[in-house]
Amino acid sequence: MATFLDLKNISKRFGGVQALTDVDLSLEAGEVHCLVGENGSGKSTLIKIISGVQPPEAGGTITIEGRSYTQLNPVESTRAGIQVIYQDLSLFPNLTVAENIAVGQHLGGFRSVDWTTIRKIAEAAMARINVYFDLDAKVEDLSIANRQLVAICRAMAADAKLVIMDEPTASLTRHEVDALLSLVRELKKKNICIVFVSHRLDEVLEVAERVTVLRDGKKVGTYDAKDVNDKKLAVLMTGKEFSYDLKETDLKSRKTVLSVKNLSRKGDFKNISFDLREGEILGITGLLGSGRTELALSLFGMNPPDEGEITLNDKPLALKSNREAIDNGIAYVSEDRLTLGLVLEQPIAANATVTILDKLKGAMGLIPLNAREATVDRWVKDLSIKVSNTANPVKTLSGGNQQRVVLAKWMATTPRVLILDSPTVGVDILAKDGIYEIVRGLAQKGVAVIMISDEIPEVLYHSHRILVMRNGRLTGEFEPHRSSEDQLRIAVNA
Repeated sequence: MATFLDLKNISKRFGGVQALTDVDLSLEAGEVHCLVGENGSGKSTLIKIISGVQPPEAGGTITIEGRSYTQLNPVESTRAGIQVIYQDLSLFPNLTVAENIAVGQHLGGFRSVDWTTIRKIAEAAMARINVYFDLDAKVEDLSIANRQLVAICRAMAADAKLVIMDEPTASLTRHEVDALLSLVRELKKKNICIVFVSHRLDEVLEVAERVTVLRDGKKVGTYDAKDVNDKKLAVLMTGKEFSYDLKETDLKSRKTVLSVKNLSRKGDFKNISFDLREGEILGITGLLGSGRTELALSLFGMNPPDEGEITLNDKPLALKSNREAIDNGIAYVSEDRLTLGLVLEQPIAANATVTILDKLKGAMGLIPLNAREATVDRWVKDLSIKVSNTANPVKTLSGGNQQRVVLAKWMATTPRVLILDSPTVGVDILAKDGIYEIVRGLAQKGVAVIMISDEIPEVLYHSHRILVMRNGRLTGEFEPHRSSEDQLRIAVNA
């Protein structure tokens, strides 16, 4: 295959931080390439240099189809056929499908909008990848998977030769992932190069031909996908070997903390029954839409069930709000930490203590500064949150440290039951391991944990017991030491 893009000696410094050091990268036309590395490894900086958003340091070269540049700007990058589909997709939710697909054709200059041409451009782009939408539908009304397809259509309308996808499978069901990977294979047949940037290595490796690993801003190497797996890549990315043993743990003698009997909510789930014991990590897995999150919200008082019973420490509960759940010792870490878990513009300290303001209040209803600082310092230390100043906005932290702040705010409430909904989504491999260690530590202290995830290895290697949900029902129970990833996948997808 012919080389489409060739990077040589690409370096980038931001103040005192060396983000990239002499990185080489070669991408071939019609290739599916995976770019991996921990958060902070330099992936995003490299993408910004390829797309012309950031210039590299002097001494590096960028060659596109034989033409060399010392740096690119966004217009040059786009004209060369380079398109980046970011995790947030960068679509206009209030505009139509047609407008979003053809938007790039109407940038710059003073031109009237030719609606007939816009529709033709959108129809042609959709035809290239064999997808069809109502051109007049608002993008905000589409599913995440379909929005992603609209973003890909926009890249096709711009005559893309290289499409870089940032975390393309993070918010998709397994069925939607399969459809996306099938589409990638079709793009490959059209000689389009696809680059995946992803933490979900097992899925990406299904279609990738080569994998480039970055660590601390340096290239570790480029490998044939057939010669690596997610475990080997984890070692290459971090320099650390991860070993998770499936050990039998008998918790039957432990006290039952939470009991759920025949819990149902019309349209969400039906006849859900299980017990959760003190110090137990109960994994619940299933495809997106299986009713997992709806069940979690019911246990947290935000999605009242129609039928059934919830008992906490032998006391019947009829939760009508999340405040009642919190007062009874139930905490919930949402899968969407950026929207529901954190106030990004607010300080780290404020986010970590927002759940216990009443407990911190002193005389005249004021919160003593020393009391808040002591609480924050305790959780920063106990959860190993990497932070230079707790007065900084929480948005300045990495994804893994943001998730630790979310855990801190709930652990400050001293919960009896902690519900974790997709606790490591968007978090790199080393940060994931740190979160698993925290969860194990909480369980050892007697906290009962429900860990919801659609990542099979996550529940298999980090739970004492696993429940499978499908179409709103519990359809199976597994003991990790007697189960395998393949068995769980079959149960989830049956």
